[in-house]
Amino acid sequence: MSARHFLSLMDCTPEELLSVIRRGVELKDLRQRGVLHEPLKGRVLGMVFEKASTRTRISFEAGMIQLGGQAIFLSPRDTQLGRGEPISDCAIVMSSMLDVVMIRTFAHSNLTEFAAHSRVPVINGLSDDLHPCQLLADMQTFLEHRGPIKGKTVAWIGDGNNMCNSYIEAAIQFDFQLRVACPEGYEPNAEFLAKAGGRVTIVRDPKAAVAGAHLVSTDVWTSMGQEEETARRLALFAPFQVNRALLDLAADDVLFMHCLPAHRGEEISLDLLDDPRSVAWDQAENRLHAQKALLEFLVAEGYQAP
Repeated sequence: MSARHFLSLMDCTPEELLSVIRRGVELKDLRQRGVLHEPLKGRVLGMVFEKASTRTRISFEAGMIQLGGQAIFLSPRDTQLGRGEPISDCAIVMSSMLDVVMIRTFAHSNLTEFAAHSRVPVINGLSDDLHPCQLLADMQTFLEHRGPIKGKTVAWIGDGNNMCNSYIEAAIQFDFQLRVACPEGYEPNAEFLAKAGGRVTIVRDPKAAVAGAHLVSTDVWTSMGQEEETARRLALFAPFQVNRALLDLAADDVLFMHCLPAHRGEEISLDLLDDPRSVAWDQAENRLHAQKALLEFLVAEGYQAP
């Protein structure tokens, strides 16, 4: 039987995704009650980081330990991946020694090539194209605070980046309407838009995007690897800052999310994370619980959907 990978939200059925986030809620409750749950005892997660991270590293490493397993951190300078060994060769060797691999990288093709030669599950911890693990946490957070997101309206404000692409996939899989407000030339990937059909609308006015929205989300304007564009992006994206006045145009029960780290005073106002409508801290914590559910789904023997 070939390994089950999670490189994109589209690698699971909508039912499986709902199962994983519901399981994340259950695992969160077990942790809060101090109940020991170790279905991955004796299993080892290899974590390959080409891009730096706070939340991804802590959540996967702590999550694997809490599930009874262990995690190994690997940077490019720690492996032959950073010295030119073919990705396919590394995948063959690493997957013979590990039970699951999480990779946080630049080119999405690195993930697909590694997965094609891996005998164990490969998880996308972030690529330039997608950030599916973050969306599991976001969907779990919405479920906890407001119930099912199906049929709701979500507004994405800012750059059409990897997070935006994953929100497009989430709109397809979780069946909500997505409005993307971005400057011209910074739209999300056209291939993702084509798959979404009428579920996604591109607008230029952030006010139009958030009008009546049940969830508003954003991200930094300059992602890792784009530092030379910072000055131009700051000027271009200035009208797309999310602040309390913009949120006031959304639904009365709107939630605000940010995948963090946030640049206060840029993509969000200085006070927005303190607004009662912001659930960014719950969202960050839920990376731990949602990814534990994902690891259990991919690795645990005899896994039963909740």
